[in-house]
Amino acid sequence: MRETFRRNDSAGVIMATKKRYGKKASQKVERAMHEMKRGELKSGRSGKTVTSRKQAIAIGLSEARREGGKVPSRSSSSSSRSRSGGNGRRKSSSGRRSTSRSHR
Repeated sequence: MRETFRRNDSAGVIMATKKRYGKKASQKVERAMHEMKRGELKSGRSGKTVTSRKQAIAIGLSEARREGGKVPSRSSSSSSRSRSGGNGRRKSSSGRRSTSRSHR
């Protein structure tokens, strides 16, 4: 396992840290960025052309994760937001309208 060394400037201590991303992840992100710059990278569901640098990186990391590369798991805030589905609106139980009752 390859380790990098990071210096903690406040105390002057050198600490060993593991690499967070593997070779597969860097290759996938590099390919996604290349496609994005050439205008060839498409979004998965809608098929729209990706123009955001952050979105291109996210697509590359997602592909690397799917193929078993060394990539940290998604953060809980972004995964809960995107997996909830829909357009972000929540159903309100107090404002329900019933269609079976007739108006008096």
